[in-house]
Amino acid sequence: MSDLLKKYRSMRRFQETPEPSGAKTRGKAKLPIFVIQKHHASHLHYDFRMEMEGVLKSWAVPKGPSYDPGIKRLAMMTEDHPYDYAGFEGIIPPGNYGAGNVIIWDQGTWEFIEPGNDPVRALAAGKLTFRLYGKKMFGEWALVKIKGRSPKGNEWLLLKHRDEFANAKVDVTAVAPRSVVSNRLVDDVDPRNEWQSNRPAARTKRGLTVAATLGEEKPKGKPPRTRIPAASAKTRALRSAKRSHAAPSRAASSRSRSSRARSLPKARPTRRRRPR
Repeated sequence: MSDLLKKYRSMRRFQETPEPSGAKTRGKAKLPIFVIQKHHASHLHYDFRMEMEGVLKSWAVPKGPSYDPGIKRLAMMTEDHPYDYAGFEGIIPPGNYGAGNVIIWDQGTWEFIEPGNDPVRALAAGKLTFRLYGKKMFGEWALVKIKGRSPKGNEWLLLKHRDEFANAKVDVTAVAPRSVVSNRLVDDVDPRNEWQSNRPAARTKRGLTVAATLGEEKPKGKPPRTRIPAASAKTRALRSAKRSHAAPSRAASSRSRSSRARSLPKARPTRRRRPR
């Protein structure tokens, strides 16, 4: 993996840019991941990245993907990126390679279809057919290398297969321009949320889902307080009667003793005299 990222690391100054250097490795997901990052650098484009060989194989797609099977999008293959680059959304500072704003336009997993049974060999042969399971990207797609056009040999075509998701009338980049993580536009990236490789991801940042939009997710928080029904008039009367017959409190007893102490003694009865 270190050899695959040699070019990537040589093009960046990690003491200046928040981009990851490649310390994180993949988790236990059954399928490999993919991510499409909308990148407003010197020119706006979409970076399509697919997990393979422990890194992210990457293509810069100037116009973004299209669901129209009749449209073939140019995809320029770039240097391999580290696995943890899939979580990068933020600002690459001026003066650094690729300076500009980056959002995670889509993310998910992908499944290899053909040719053969090894995606690495298929990629080396110049054709890769796969199925995407994202939030915006669904169904079968293909990457086909264009031979003999560029001396660098990095020109490919990204195209949509004719399946149940194919649609020539919907421009997915226009109807869904926001990040699936922060719901921000690419020119509205919050600099305070600039991604740092040594900082854990914020748990409060969640992508907008259909369930959240429809209000189907249950709100998290304290459980509702249970209301105690009010006592009936009969119950209140019984309680009042019990209080009136209860033993007097210490304060009441002391007040009573104090009152007796201050009161005057009663006069003795006068003896009746016998008549003479």
